[in-house]
Amino acid sequence: MKTELANLVKILQLAYSGELAAGYAYRGHWRSTREENIRARIQQIEEEEWHHRRLVGEMLNKLGYGPDKLREWRAGWTGRVLGILCHVMGKLTPFYAAGKLESRNIREYEAAARYAAQSGNPEFIDCLLTMAEVEWEHEKYFRSCVENHPFGPMIRMWPSPPPKETIRSSFQSEISKL
Repeated sequence: MKTELANLVKILQLAYSGELAAGYAYRGHWRSTREENIRARIQQIEEEEWHHRRLVGEMLNKLGYGPDKLREWRAGWTGRVLGILCHVMGKLTPFYAAGKLESRNIREYEAAARYAAQSGNPEFIDCLLTMAEVEWEHEKYFRSCVENHPFGPMIRMWPSPPPKETIRSSFQSEISKL
């Protein structure tokens, strides 16, 4: 039980700081974009990342933990630098980087839900799985942006995540075996 709680706290601290970096990076990303529909969608994604950060922060607080200060500092700077770079990198690189990171975030929230179940914190499970589903939508959006870019067909894509419906069904299947 202690190992699962430690793993849960570690992944929540990672996610908390990751959402900070993502929020700043997406702010720079949508501000660098001229097309209104793309700009609006990335701005919405930024808002969802800040919302995730608040939710993860609340979970850490309920567990009696806070963020990792060094990771927070690095994430803040990383996100701001990436946001600035969006103004000079063109469209494809930010879309690709965002999609690949969102793909990782899906798995991160799924793992956090498993650790929540294993550590005796079932009240976090639905929220964590919902965040995984939102990250799945983000990955889908950025994947489509890369695939629809003129150079998209020449790019080697990151592995596609399983269908969104499998987030909850695979979780239920794993948990029922415990």
